[in-house]
Amino acid sequence: MIKHLLKSVREYKKAAILSPIFVTGEVIFECIIPLLTAKLINNLSNGCGMDTIIKYGLALIVLAICSLLLGVLSGHYSAIASSGFAKNLRRDLFEKVQQFSFANIDKISTASLVSRLTTDVTNVQVAFMMIIRIAVRSPLMLIFAVTASILVGKKLSWIFVGIIPFLMFGLFLMMKKVMPLFKSVFKKYDNLNSSIQENVKAMRVVKSFVREDFETEKFSAASNDIRKDFTRAESILAFSTPLMQLCVYASMILISYFAARLIIASGGTYLNIGSLTSMITYSMQVLMSLMMLSMIFVMITMSTASAKRIVEVLDEESTIHNPENPIMTVADGSIDFDHVNFKYSEHAEKIALEGIDLHIQSGMTVGIIGGTGSGKTTLIQLISRLYDATDGTVKVGGIDVRSYDLKVLRNAVAVVLQKNELFSGTIRENLKWGDADATDEELVRICKLAQADEFIQSFPDKYDTHIEQGGTNVSGGQKQRLCIARALLKKPKILILDDSTSAVDTKTDALIRSSFKTEIPGTTKIIIAQRISSVEDADLILVMDGGTINGMGTHEELLANNEIYQEVYYSQNKAGGDDNE
Repeated sequence: MIKHLLKSVREYKKAAILSPIFVTGEVIFECIIPLLTAKLINNLSNGCGMDTIIKYGLALIVLAICSLLLGVLSGHYSAIASSGFAKNLRRDLFEKVQQFSFANIDKISTASLVSRLTTDVTNVQVAFMMIIRIAVRSPLMLIFAVTASILVGKKLSWIFVGIIPFLMFGLFLMMKKVMPLFKSVFKKYDNLNSSIQENVKAMRVVKSFVREDFETEKFSAASNDIRKDFTRAESILAFSTPLMQLCVYASMILISYFAARLIIASGGTYLNIGSLTSMITYSMQVLMSLMMLSMIFVMITMSTASAKRIVEVLDEESTIHNPENPIMTVADGSIDFDHVNFKYSEHAEKIALEGIDLHIQSGMTVGIIGGTGSGKTTLIQLISRLYDATDGTVKVGGIDVRSYDLKVLRNAVAVVLQKNELFSGTIRENLKWGDADATDEELVRICKLAQADEFIQSFPDKYDTHIEQGGTNVSGGQKQRLCIARALLKKPKILILDDSTSAVDTKTDALIRSSFKTEIPGTTKIIIAQRISSVEDADLILVMDGGTINGMGTHEELLANNEIYQEVYYSQNKAGGDDNE
């Protein structure tokens, strides 16, 4: 796990190495200062001259400045290394997520990915900074301080032998109780993020049903659950301060008591006042080092849970891969499904698609209708390899989709979803997702084709109109038409409209379909719709039911022999036809 994470240090290796080097120098100077202080005190007690005082005083000032300078440098480089490491780690995670298939996203969940990219990376960043600075400083300070105290205090150093195990045992008990709490709390962060994400995306629904109070209570419950775990953890960790103070004051009392006895008994020959002063300083350094180590243990405990969650994403392999020698050209828009079965996961009990045999010639217009959960969207997701078929073969241009380069295949297939997304930026910037090199004239022509130019021209800034995140400042129908235009700019071999004209009126829908016939006759067009009028002119219509093709044929053929199609057609016409929908 550590080896995997360290790959993200990369160009910040120099800063990550310099920080502990400067910390080492800082610790050495800090440990030398008490020794010189002891000598100065001993010289003062022996009645030394001013020149001796100045000599030791200047040496102490130089040591203090050096220690301060090295401490500043170590802090500076540790900040550079840790923030750079976090930047790279977030980038590595984000790049990994971009490679995921829909199956991978379904497995981990969007909310969990967000918390791993934010909260978990921050925890690991703080831990990394502590490791390259404090985790180096504390053990070194402990070793140097104990060594120096043995040299100065001799028998008094045995006090640490009793104090240190007592402190370490207390810290160990605290860590043992705190670790499970920190491990569980991050899973609850996922639930909290999920609640926020769900609420923000469905804000219009929440307000229309006046459910603000319910959503607030649900969020508060999730937030309060996290608060309880953190309160329990922090309450346990709060004992570290009094435990530390107990050990500090106990060591000071014991050192003072035994040192006084040794000084009196030996007449100052075994231990003098300067040595006593340095011993007290070293005792503080030893115990403060242990306290810092306890802080490191706490942070590492928190970050270990976060690190495991991060590495879980980094180790996750996409269920969809490029072949070794991919085909880089899609010949045409023909589509073939040969005995295709599909399940969303190997553990799923229900088969989403079963026994699909379908052959579509390039340039055909194919309509698909069916109830919710009938497998319409699942079927078209196999064409662009958003999922792979469990059994059977899906071919595009006469070649198995698994033989194509993923980017080549997906550039040849344009999909417009019912809930397609627009991104923050101008209309022009959103449209150029389809073709970054498209000219303004081409944008206008395509938008006229998608029946979008008229409303774009009505905006004051026209194609430079700013689109808010998610396209919240345009209507549903306008958003769908912009998404259709964006897909057409890809000049795809296959164009899939997944209920993507549901928010436009029937007249506009008819105009869009009519322009498809004249402008892109060679493109295979697949139209998923709820309205019969949207598909009745198609060359082939599929009726989906329960993950199978219940019937296929032209409008007239299905109207004559398919019960589901008849039921949908007559129910819509009894309601007054499509115009009244």
